[in-house]
Amino acid sequence: MPLYEHVFLARQDISGQQAEALAEHFKGVLENNGGKVGKVENWGLRTPTHRIKKNRKAHYILMNVEAPADAVSEMERQMRIHDDILRYMTIRVEAHEEEPSAMMRKSDRDDRRGPRGDRGDRGDRGDRGDRGDRGDRGDRGDRRPRDDNRSSN
Repeated sequence: MPLYEHVFLARQDISGQQAEALAEHFKGVLENNGGKVGKVENWGLRTPTHRIKKNRKAHYILMNVEAPADAVSEMERQMRIHDDILRYMTIRVEAHEEEPSAMMRKSDRDDRRGPRGDRGDRGDRGDRGDRGDRGDRGDRGDRRPRDDNRSSN
């Protein structure tokens, strides 16, 4: 049977339990049509790159699916008409990953930060006093005074 990774986005104003219930509902649709669902990951309420149907956030859920194409197309058909589903994407894969997905691996994201969690001095900038390219700013007496009462001809 073909293997798929399926991600769907649910509306922001449903609760986390309702998002889990949606995942269970669509898992049931797949199982009733001869498929099975392995891992289900709830990535939580996240901000997408742009607003989707006036929603600034969405519940992201990943499902590893092993099902015939007819079962996947039936699940996608039901997602198209469901009001709480904003977007979905199904990708056929060669094998499922057993470890947590990249979104759930927190250690990868924390490696970029320093021991306190901040980025600190990256070393590619000079300190604030090292601005020799600007020259002496002086008292700015070299500028022409501003005349607010200019007449327009």
